[in-house]
Amino acid sequence: MKSFIDNLGRFLEKLDRYRDELLFLFIKPYWPRKITPNYVTSVRIFIGVALFIILFFYKINDKGLILLLFCVGAITDLIDGPIARGTDKVTELGAMLDSTADRLLILPIAVYSLFDHHRWLLLVLLLVEITNTLVSIFYKSKEVYLESNIFGKTKMVLICIAFIAILIFWPNDPPILFVYMLWLTVLFSFLSMFSRLIELKQKKKIHVPQFKNL
Repeated sequence: MKSFIDNLGRFLEKLDRYRDELLFLFIKPYWPRKITPNYVTSVRIFIGVALFIILFFYKINDKGLILLLFCVGAITDLIDGPIARGTDKVTELGAMLDSTADRLLILPIAVYSLFDHHRWLLLVLLLVEITNTLVSIFYKSKEVYLESNIFGKTKMVLICIAFIAILIFWPNDPPILFVYMLWLTVLFSFLSMFSRLIELKQKKKIHVPQFKNL
């Protein structure tokens, strides 16, 4: 089991490095250093809050506006990590802001697009995010540097793709492929949590005897 997870992680990390190398072609020579990666992440936080207000306070159902805001938020998620790495501004605060921004962006869209037709999926996604948050808090309590792992990054990419498609077809049901894609993100969430616990065990921060045969 652990060998499979390790191999999958290495494969996904290789794809992630290709993404970085491609974006570095622009970021390293041209990105304005005054615009820090945390500023980019803050845009996603602002968009997440704005989506909450637009959807649930003002009840605005302008699909074009909602899709545009979500796509901009997804783009900031795509580039803030490479900007941090490409400009040597990786910080633990940035990692914490990144995960918070991801949840703020996804939550209003999940409730908006899944509540009517896919409530069980919505409930599972919410419970998984709550569990993931608790694992992250526990991980941080062990005084280990908290950063996004490859399974969490992959989950976010899949969620963004799925919700963009769902919003395009809204209020009609999207192709079932994108619903299955959201279910797949649950697996990646558990892989992300599992890999964090394995890392804590390897660093002797926790003792979990039942992991010995994994």
